[in-house]
Amino acid sequence: MEYLKVILYGIIEGITEWLPISSTGHLILAEKLLALPYSEEFMSMFRVVIQLGAILAVVVLYFPRLWPFTTDARHKYQRPEVWQLWFKILVATLPAMVLGLLLDDWLDAHLYNYITVAAMLILYGVFFILIENRHRRPTVRRMDQLTYRHALVIGCWQVLAMIPGTSRSGATIVGGLLLGLARPVAAEFTFFLAIPVMAGASGLKLVKFLADGGTFTGGEVAALALGCAVAFVVSVAAIRFLVSFVQKHDFKVFGWYRIALGAVVLAAAFLGF
Repeated sequence: MEYLKVILYGIIEGITEWLPISSTGHLILAEKLLALPYSEEFMSMFRVVIQLGAILAVVVLYFPRLWPFTTDARHKYQRPEVWQLWFKILVATLPAMVLGLLLDDWLDAHLYNYITVAAMLILYGVFFILIENRHRRPTVRRMDQLTYRHALVIGCWQVLAMIPGTSRSGATIVGGLLLGLARPVAAEFTFFLAIPVMAGASGLKLVKFLADGGTFTGGEVAALALGCAVAFVVSVAAIRFLVSFVQKHDFKVFGWYRIALGAVVLAAAFLGF
């Protein structure tokens, strides 16, 4: 039964990490319905490190576009356009890297609660609906049109995702849409940006867990490995779905879903769930 619950956690992570609907909001509800017999310290680390499976899905799916080396001697075995993309990803990562190191513990202690999560779910749900109702033509239709300024602003939006319930993909996509990015470009840059951000966050959580004296039992190692594996498989499907979906549809459906989920979280809080 424990491993079945871990599989469900992996499914939730794999879906909600990439769709702009907040993995944290869903995991908070999951923890109440699918409580695991592990310490709070382990679960705090598990919620973040399980993202490594999701990151691997991006690496596998987009490896040809993200690998900066080539066997073509005419290009001196390197692809300059891919290096430029990675430099833009680095620029977009810097705000969250700096503030994440400074505020990680404080945010967990003060904002990881029902009310904050519900408020952010609803607020960004409204943002999606309002932005999509503008019907403005995008000015950035290809990834190579994304500038360093665009990357930095999107990185600043990503900082807001440190507040539980915001959704990292939701915040960066909202920022991208406001900057004039086409939906597919905004979604794909969000995928790419996840690699250093989520890898760094996972590494930080793991180091803190071990530094505070945390140890793993055999069951906990198995649970973490299983959760990552399931998150990877489900993430592959979720990423492919979102890329296909935004080719023909807008993000309003996710906005309405967020508002509905935020209402559910609020109801759960007031009912003492």
